[in-house]
Parts: sequence; structure tokens; C-alpha cells
Amino acid sequence: MLYIHHTSCISAQSTFKDLDLETLHESHENKLKAIEPVYEGIPPNILRRMGKAVKITVGAALPLVNKTYKLDGIIIGTANGGMEDCIKFMNQIIEYNEGLLTPANFVQSTPNGLAAQLGLLKQNKGYNITHVHRGHSFENAIIDAKLLLEEYPHNVYLLGAADEISSYNFNVDFLGGWYKKETVSNKDLYTVDSPASIAGEGATMFIVSADKKDAVAELKAIHTLHSTDARYVNTELKSFLQEHLKGESPDMLITGENGDNRFTHFYEDAEKLMHEETTILRFKHMSGEYPTASGQAVWLACQILQGQAIPKHTIKKEGTGNNFKNILIYNNYKGLQHSFMLLTNNL
Repeated sequence: MLYIHHTSCISAQSTFKDLDLETLHESHENKLKAIEPVYEGIPPNILRRMGKAVKITVGAALPLVNKTYKLDGIIIGTANGGMEDCIKFMNQIIEYNEGLLTPANFVQSTPNGLAAQLGLLKQNKGYNITHVHRGHSFENAIIDAKLLLEEYPHNVYLLGAADEISSYNFNVDFLGGWYKKETVSNKDLYTVDSPASIAGEGATMFIVSADKKDAVAELKAIHTLHSTDARYVNTELKSFLQEHLKGESPDMLITGENGDNRFTHFYEDAEKLMHEETTILRFKHMSGEYPTASGQAVWLACQILQGQAIPKHTIKKEGTGNNFKNILIYNNYKGLQHSFMLLTNNL
């Protein structure tokens, strides 16, 4: 489908530059905030005007963009973009009585500001688009990249996902019952039997093309669906496995289980379809829950397919197999938006 050549991730864990996946950084007040690096390559006068979502997006992307001689486009998935800057701008309208407003907050607040800033910084005049589809934002960005590479097989694209914890979104989702009322550490996320999860944020970036030379992994297949019917989701997963693995189990399953006991049954049903040799991992105690968290699952799968040791704290069930060629990612967002992604290093 498409080949991944380089990856980058800024998250609440040590995933950027100095990689340390065994150390699990703890959440604070039910939030897993991204560990921001020293942003190299961004002029200081531009950096100080950037909101957090823009900073982590550009910060994660620049090391990859600088490696790539030719980049034909930028495709980013985000549910909220720079929502914090959007709220600041709206507050200014009231504060200054609709007078002279600071334009920086407005420019940084739109979802497409993430991809736009990258395009401006690198003078990239190619395809530049942002997908904003809540829990399927990143998945739709992948499908877009796939379609483009089918049409232009010699092109190279930057594919990414990013979202921040804005006070506005956190408060709205907290009132909606999506974040836990009691304080829960991410280290205890899967042992506390209660509704809701903890908040997360991060940015993951990938250089993708249709050329398998020097690729670290192939994103072989993707499928998305909207449903609250567990039986329908399970049937769709069986069909996905039948189509792409001839009904066999993958070597590894990475699930988006997030500690919300209202939706654990979706993941348990998926796990029942796996054979004994399938190793099962969870990742949202590392990332927290946010609409484009599946980007971190793809990043983690790429690390494992490259031979990186599996972090012990991610393992839910250790399978009998130890040769990881095919990794299935199953994620769902708010029990409604489901996605299956199959990655392989069988290049």
C-alpha cells in the first residue's frame, strides 16, 4: 500500500532523539503532556509565536524533512489543531471589544496551521492538506497518501498526526464523561475499573512513498468504520484478517485499550480472534487518549518491526511466537470510530 522510510515522535515519553521506551513517565492530574525538546531549526522569532500543537508538529517533522531531498507534499491528520490559540483569539475579541487584535493567535488556531507552518518554513509548494475527522483524522490522512501514491508512484510525502491538550477540549471532554473523575496514574490505567480515560497529546511523523527500497515497514492495509455494535465491528475485523492475512492471526496485536471500562469489550472481542502465538500490546498508558493517538501506535509498530525491544509495560499477553513480521493495530475512539491497520516488514 505505502512504505514508511523514516519516523519521528514527540510524546509524553522519551520517544524523540534519546529513545527510552522502557522508562514510563507518569501522568499528572490525569494528563500525559508531551515532553517538548529543544526546537532546532525554527527561527526564535517564529517559535515564540507558535502554539504548542504547531511546535510539536514542526519539531517532530523537521528532522525528517531535513533528511529528505525531495518532498512532494505534506499530509497531516488532526482533530483540533491549535485549539488553545483559537480560544485565546476569541477571548481577545471580547477583551479588546472587537478592536485591534493580535493576528498570530488567529493564524495559529486553524487546524491547517500545522501543515501550513511546515510548508512555509521549508518553502514547500507541493500538495499541502490537513484532515480533520475526529478519531479518524490520521487514518484519513493515510488513505489520502495511499491514493496519491497510486496516482503518483514516484512521489514522496510527509504523513503525520498531531493534537494537543487544550484547556477548552479537556474541559468539554471532561464534562462529557471522557476523562476520569478520580485521579488515576497512567501506571494504573488498566487496573482501575471505571469509565473514561486520561488525556494525552503528541505528534508523530512519517516519510512515506511507493518505493520499498530502504523502507522500515510497509503499511499494508487500513480499514475504518463507524459503529457502536460490537458484533458488527468483530465481523469487520474477521473480514479484514481474511482479506489481508488469509484468515490467519498477525504476529502482534496493538490495541488502543485506554482504561475506559465501557469499551473494553471491543478489545476483548478482538483479542479472542487471535491465536496463541500472537503477542498483545497496549500503548495508551504511554500516550494518553486523544483523537490521533493511533499515530503513536503506528510509530511503536515501526520501532518493533525494526528490531527495537518491546517495552515490558506494553505487554498484555506474551504470545508463543517471537518473529514479528505482521502487526495489526486496532484502535477505537469514544466507542464509535474504529480503525484496523496492518503493518509488515516482510519487504
